[in-house]
Amino acid sequence: MSDIQKVAVVTGASQGLGEGIVQAYRKRGYRVVATSRSIKPSEDPGILAVAGDIGDPATGKRVIEEAVAAFGRVDTLVNNAGIFIPSAFTDYTAEQYRRKLHTNLDGFFFITQAAIPQMLKQGGGHIVQITTTLVDHADGRVPSVLASLTKGGLAAATRSLAIEYATRGIRVNAVSPGIIKTPMNPPATHQTLAALHPVNRMGEVEDIAQAVLYLEDAPFVTGEILHVDGGMIAGH
Repeated sequence: MSDIQKVAVVTGASQGLGEGIVQAYRKRGYRVVATSRSIKPSEDPGILAVAGDIGDPATGKRVIEEAVAAFGRVDTLVNNAGIFIPSAFTDYTAEQYRRKLHTNLDGFFFITQAAIPQMLKQGGGHIVQITTTLVDHADGRVPSVLASLTKGGLAAATRSLAIEYATRGIRVNAVSPGIIKTPMNPPATHQTLAALHPVNRMGEVEDIAQAVLYLEDAPFVTGEILHVDGGMIAGH
């Protein structure tokens, strides 16, 4: 049995899904590099907090460099960072469009491009994107073209990268959540948001963290978009 302590990098890690995923990996014994704009240093020696704007090309490279400097390796990258701006399509502003692309797509692109060479050097790795079921199952009650545009791009990139690196030891998957109880969704909205799911409740952060860990433990799974959405993908 290997005595190597694995290392996961999690973006958008200061709260909500990212924070939950960080804690799930720590419980597994991984050391974790947690990054977001507002992240604070951790008292846990197994967590390295790296503050920065993930959409900045320099940030992704720096996060991976600091991970290797501190912990010696990068085994998993969880591209969780993302912003959601619900709006009618014609009401989106140019600034909102740029912000979405900057965080959701640039944030994925630059850090993933920096992580893959390190994973190849180690002989393999795992990359996971957090997308949304709205990509596959649009809902007229939640106008969200920019979410579909950007997170849909991540879903397509997940499949493409999975095939590109399938013979080189790197698996690439995604988790596609429904609407989860996070600080993004204030309690006053929970009843309305719960009704969007066939199971008539919102998801919990732990539901998504467990899905990420399932993919971590599934060596024969790559190119998968795992829907954890209370039945939204099946219909209404």
